[in-house]
Amino acid sequence: MLFISILLLIMVMAIPSLKTQISPILFQRLSSIILIYAGALSLNALYIQSIGSGIGIYSGLFHVTFISQLLDIFIYIIGAAILIARPLPIFVNYTNSSIIEENSYKNSIEYCLLIMFSTLGASLLISSSNLISMYLSIELQSFAIYILSTLYRNSESATSAGLKYFLLGSLASCFILLGSGLIYTFTGLTNLESIYNLISVTGPSQISQGIALGFIFIFSGFLLKIAAAPLHNWAPDVYDESPTIITIWLTIMPKISILIFILEIFTQITSVNPILESLDSMVGGFATYNTIGLNTIKNLLLISSLFSLIIGTVVGLAQTKIKRLLAYSTISHIGFILLALAINSEQSIDSFIFYIIQYTLTNLNTFLILLAIGYIINNNTIFNKGSEKDIKYISELKGLFFSNPILSISLTICLLSMAGTPPLLGFFSKQFVLYSAIESGYYFMAISGILVSIISASYYLRIIRILHTETELNKSLKAEGHNETNTTVGISNIHSLLISSLTLLILFFVLRPSILLKSTQLLSLTLYSY
Repeated sequence: MLFISILLLIMVMAIPSLKTQISPILFQRLSSIILIYAGALSLNALYIQSIGSGIGIYSGLFHVTFISQLLDIFIYIIGAAILIARPLPIFVNYTNSSIIEENSYKNSIEYCLLIMFSTLGASLLISSSNLISMYLSIELQSFAIYILSTLYRNSESATSAGLKYFLLGSLASCFILLGSGLIYTFTGLTNLESIYNLISVTGPSQISQGIALGFIFIFSGFLLKIAAAPLHNWAPDVYDESPTIITIWLTIMPKISILIFILEIFTQITSVNPILESLDSMVGGFATYNTIGLNTIKNLLLISSLFSLIIGTVVGLAQTKIKRLLAYSTISHIGFILLALAINSEQSIDSFIFYIIQYTLTNLNTFLILLAIGYIINNNTIFNKGSEKDIKYISELKGLFFSNPILSISLTICLLSMAGTPPLLGFFSKQFVLYSAIESGYYFMAISGILVSIISASYYLRIIRILHTETELNKSLKAEGHNETNTTVGISNIHSLLISSLTLLILFFVLRPSILLKSTQLLSLTLYSY
């Protein structure tokens, strides 16, 4: 449905008579409605009887399950929220051609189409059950993001960010393609389920070594794409140089789909362990030999998790730019997510899914607030030709509380949640991951997670302190009896509604946690017993 809608929108925009009649706001709202409707169709598919065991489509290239449909709904809702929240010139008469800027119009249309293409790729990746469909899905998502990064052609920094992202993203794709090629070379198979079955019955041979090596390359490529340390160097530069509205997408959507797909692969590979252990008594050393690849992948995830926790925290302390700091904060969060994935127990998978949901909601709200602050501080310029209206330095937030207390309090709540302050949403996500690590015997990783959480709180508190530091301008205005006020021209009501809703969810999660907790527990039990 989403693919057909994208084709129809492209055909509509190719007709000159219709192109001049459709405003960017109308196109944006139409694209958001399409994503919401796609989510409704995914919800409706849950009532299909055979959805529990999964349905293979397109000759087994994709496997639609109850879990994949639920995650599709989540992805479509997040995509629609990001799309509809983009500030547009809402107080402009579009019938007056002298007011319209062609670049702004083209950027708005292209932005919506690229978001939909990327969402389609993320949805297909989650349902992929074949090495070919996996690679095509991740490339569909990646190429849309490459173009999205360079959407503002007049911005030199945005062009530089897009080029860096393209080069390193292509390198990650090469790793994934190399791993897929190795697996196909040793097995002659591309279907993931067939490969899992072959792992469970393969004795000591080069085949098991080839499969293990192939999956190691695939996982390495995925870790590079989600900016997990030590493969993280591209993320701070790309996030900082891209416009904030693009950075929102970069920090959320690619990571959701890739992490969920890594979870599916990892749980399927580990599910053959009981079979191998039962055969260990019949063939000496059989199970040990076949789990070498699994242990290597687990160690790879644990090492990447440890590096992400340390680098994301320590290097983040020295940052003066807000988006670079949030980039290192994201790397630190990826460390917690990979730790939960590597543990691979029922409780850790539950914490893994819960952490992804928490990370998505908090990050989305934080960047939406920064986007709104950028338009307010820079006098709400109607058309944005690049990233010049973004907040770049942390110092630009100084004294914001005295001019816009609502946005300042909302940003403070998000930052405290990222730091893991109780009783906010972020505290419970870190608690679940650390508790599952302790329960499974990963004491060193748990202690490391606690220490980096304490250290990382310092740079979140530094931003909060700057927000509430009174400037000389505030003091002079108060002395003269004036109140500084700001308008929000160009920020839609939906943007404000999203910020307020997400802030309240983060703040008052502790009052009604059962809905989200039971949903993640259901998903983890389904995945673990699959």
